[in-house]
Amino acid sequence: MNKRLTLAARPEKGIKVSDFKMETVEIPKLKKNEFLIKVLFLSVAPVMKFYMLDGAGIESPMKIGDTMRGRGVGEVIASNNAEFVVGDIVQGKCGWQEYVVCDGSSYHMMYKVSQRGISYSTALGILGMTGFTSYFGLYKIGALKKGENVLVSAAAGGVGSNVGKLARIKGAKAVGLASTDEKCKILTEKLGYHGAINYKKENVSERIDAFFPDGVDVFFDNVAGAILDTALTKLKRYARVVCCGRISQYENIDGTEYQLKNWHFIYKTRSKMQGFFIYDFEEEFPKAEKEMAQWIKDGKLTFQEDILEGLENMPVALNRLFEKKNVGKQLVRIGLPSN
Repeated sequence: MNKRLTLAARPEKGIKVSDFKMETVEIPKLKKNEFLIKVLFLSVAPVMKFYMLDGAGIESPMKIGDTMRGRGVGEVIASNNAEFVVGDIVQGKCGWQEYVVCDGSSYHMMYKVSQRGISYSTALGILGMTGFTSYFGLYKIGALKKGENVLVSAAAGGVGSNVGKLARIKGAKAVGLASTDEKCKILTEKLGYHGAINYKKENVSERIDAFFPDGVDVFFDNVAGAILDTALTKLKRYARVVCCGRISQYENIDGTEYQLKNWHFIYKTRSKMQGFFIYDFEEEFPKAEKEMAQWIKDGKLTFQEDILEGLENMPVALNRLFEKKNVGKQLVRIGLPSN
């Protein structure tokens, strides 16, 4: 039998546990080319709220009763597919459930997890889409160079928590913004940031000036809104603004999103401001995974995970992102591997 969480209601302002329904259904018999995955970990991301509303402009809108969408990592425990054999560890679109049947088609975007000796959870974090977002956002979109100044918003979040070390590896200096003193301490003591700013307590503009009196070369933005507006006034000439996320605006579903006032600093400083879609770099995923895995083994790259237990806690985990409670990549452990 398979337990799954389905969409019971579309969220209004916040996400509620009652927006989901726990169901128990029979696992179907495998057909030709199908294989069965036991889910080990599930990931949450802010975009999931928009999956529930309208598909986020990426996928077709979910229907009431659909299994909630989401990425996971799991173990193949039965297979009629020669490409995916029993014992393989894979990551891809699993949905919020304990087991998932896949047929190897492109829809599920299943990738084998090739790096062993590191927790399987990293396939959803530092060695998965979250880590790839940090890697390609900083190195490709941000075009980071040695000696540059990097400012990161939501630096203690899943993506931001990787950027400090990635910047340091390339000989750059990173300063992160976070919402608590505890998170700021983790940024500087564990995650490679040269400095941290508590945007809830400190004057953000003044603190950026103190860390970077000559200005910012790369602003890696995960929040948008007022923080982005302030950062635009701190750009050096030919700076790059990496538009990765806008979590500060995800609650504004009634058309009251923050309107930028300082956009003109982009042309004033001859800077670039660019968004990106992580699957544009899909062909380069294996290279990034291999490189970052080696950095982890060498002690150059550390990562932070925030793990809850049990499928029933998926709504809680998703809400933690909007409540700014997570430190590092937010995950939920669903099951245990065979070995």
